[in-house]
Amino acid sequence: MLLEAIGFAFLAAINPTALLIGAAYLGSANPRKTVVFYLAGAIIMTAALGVVFLVAIRAGGLSQVGHRTPRYGLRLGLGVAALVAGVVVARRKPKAAPGGDASAKQGRMARLISRPSPLAAVAVGILVFYPSAGLVAAVQAIGTSHDSLGLEALGVALVVLVDVLTIWAPLLVYLIAPDATTRTLRAFDDWLRRNKRTITVVGLAAVGVILVVNGSLGLAA
Repeated sequence: MLLEAIGFAFLAAINPTALLIGAAYLGSANPRKTVVFYLAGAIIMTAALGVVFLVAIRAGGLSQVGHRTPRYGLRLGLGVAALVAGVVVARRKPKAAPGGDASAKQGRMARLISRPSPLAAVAVGILVFYPSAGLVAAVQAIGTSHDSLGLEALGVALVVLVDVLTIWAPLLVYLIAPDATTRTLRAFDDWLRRNKRTITVVGLAAVGVILVVNGSLGLAA
């Protein structure tokens, strides 16, 4: 079950927005400090969601042996939701700012990123790591494994660590080779911005298909 949970967490980690923001922070005036606070916000949000989901699973009785159908029904529903979200993202047209200037229209997130103070970085980490189907499925795999409380806590910690992979992995590489990492991220940043929608749609489709198949097989067994 732990390997299954980590697999779902890897799917949840497909987050182009989180990677773009991390790359922007690594190019800021104080990259290490800013990214560490950004990572802290992401961990706080993901860990809180993990605990909430785990408590909800136990409160709803989904961890009980006889509740196999509701468990796999939930996964099937999460898969369908991910597929629907992928279709919505794929069909959504890019919004142009008034006057054709895309930079003129900045939301709350853009303003926070443009002023990378420690508190702003924490807030961005919290806002970016919202609930996802992959994260719910990962926590459900842990909550229904019937392991000890200590193993469940370890499982949630590993899921959190994998879910924020797009922040700590570039930071780790940056600490080893800052100049090379900065150059690579700048080149990768342009490609990622151009293909952000495609990556998001593919990620949602992958999560959706895997969860639909998993849920369907579980219900049929």
